Amino acid sequence: MLTSAQWTAVWDGTLITLEITAFAIVVGCLLGVVLALGRLSKHRILRALSWFYIWFFRGTPLLLQLFMVYYAIPIIYLESTGSQLNIDPMVCAFITFSLNTTAYLAEIIRAGIESIPGGQMEAAKAIGMTYGQAMRKIIIPQTYKRLIAPVGNELVMLLKDTSLVSSIALSDLLRTTKTMANASGNWLYYLYAAAIYLFLTTLLQLGTDRLEIKLGAYEKR
Repeated sequence: MLTSAQWTAVWDGTLITLEITAFAIVVGCLLGVVLALGRLSKHRILRALSWFYIWFFRGTPLLLQLFMVYYAIPIIYLESTGSQLNIDPMVCAFITFSLNTTAYLAEIIRAGIESIPGGQMEAAKAIGMTYGQAMRKIIIPQTYKRLIAPVGNELVMLLKDTSLVSSIALSDLLRTTKTMANASGNWLYYLYAAAIYLFLTTLLQLGTDRLEIKLGAYEKR
């Protein structure tokens, strides 16, 4: 059994995991909409920039992106200015996971928007709506239900991927239990981490399933 101090450490590590997940998914959703619209834009430069962003962050390992922000940027800054730049591990995690999640959610949102029949955009323009008004009032609201399942899957993956922050000395759930296991030589500490991850991912999955069913019920009326 865990001691009181160990439970506190595990709780603190779990909070760090949840904070990174929550921050990244919120920022990712907001920026993902912007990036998805950029991919669908008629402006070639905007479309190319959006494509490049998604191509880079989906095509490189998340761990590499963490190292680039935490290790490479301070080196580049030192070589450019001669001054030291220390990046807080938590700030690094917020930035990296937000940027990475944005790329994946942008493609999910873009696919959701493109799944809406094109005739609806034409009908919106026929009644005098601009492109932006049609997207805000007609197209995007219809994509919500279609996005719940893939966004829920991305959220589950994001929660599990936060374990990578242990590589930059951030005491998340996995690093905390790993430290306990190494200090005591008892592998059972890993089971505590597994149980908490399973509990959290199960809650997320059940929540998205219920939300999908609820929205589906409204659509049938």
